[in-house]
Amino acid sequence: MDQFKEIESFVAVAQQGSFVKAADKLGMSKAMVSRNVSELEARLGVRLMQRTTRRLSLSDAGADYLQRCVQILGELHDANAAVSATAVQAQGLLKVTAPLTFGIRHLAPLWGEFLRIHPRVELEVNLNDRVVDLIEEGYDLAVRIGQLASSSLIARRISGTRLVLCASPRYLQQAAPIQDLDDIASHDVIAYTYLATGEQWHFSGPQGARSIEVHPRLRSNSGDTCRAAALADQGIVFQPSFLVGEDLKAGRLVEILPQYAGPELDISVVYPSRHHLSHKVRAMVEFLGTAFAQAGRI
Repeated sequence: MDQFKEIESFVAVAQQGSFVKAADKLGMSKAMVSRNVSELEARLGVRLMQRTTRRLSLSDAGADYLQRCVQILGELHDANAAVSATAVQAQGLLKVTAPLTFGIRHLAPLWGEFLRIHPRVELEVNLNDRVVDLIEEGYDLAVRIGQLASSSLIARRISGTRLVLCASPRYLQQAAPIQDLDDIASHDVIAYTYLATGEQWHFSGPQGARSIEVHPRLRSNSGDTCRAAALADQGIVFQPSFLVGEDLKAGRLVEILPQYAGPELDISVVYPSRHHLSHKVRAMVEFLGTAFAQAGRI
């Protein structure tokens, strides 16, 4: 048996999370993929994967071996690409996921230019505010906002944004005065349900870090819905500057207690592997990095 095929099968099963998906990716039968992995384990004399009827997981030896194998396959891929005239072009289906509002406002205007530059790429974009499992759901890369959970994914920061405490002028005129963060407790609050800190809002002020617990009158998993409610004079929002920045500039919303700054959030591109990186993924990462380089924080 070709040891390269054994390694390729092992990596595909580990990354796809199942023998069936790995077989589809490699264009093999499930039985052949299973045989390749079993023969690799026999060759090495060690169990690489723990298999049950419901799931499979890597052993400690398997996790270490996977990192080495991914690097080897990535280097081989790069070597092949370097001498292949047809491989230097990005091509094929590229699946991208991104947050809904950010995707509409800041990414949608970019896709046409990307497709013009890379005519052999087919682009599939899914906008969703939940954290998508790239490997399990078959995505090539994601755009994510905020602190990234520790994982095997590679991340590249492309921009940043800041959470801003704000409300409409009319709401502030008719509501009780706000002189300190504690005053927010007596106000109507519009909360974004996917905020990482939930209903604990954190700030950095003149005396250091401050936090408040809010009791929302309205909750939504849509930043646009929160913004619309604030523009309709329904209360206070804590939303990123990429969403409310234009409203603040136009005076439709007013920042509250600007001496208390909301958290700075990274905007990053994440993808599964640095070493075995396809040209289409590399092209998108570089494209987004360049597109946002001039904008700084948004």
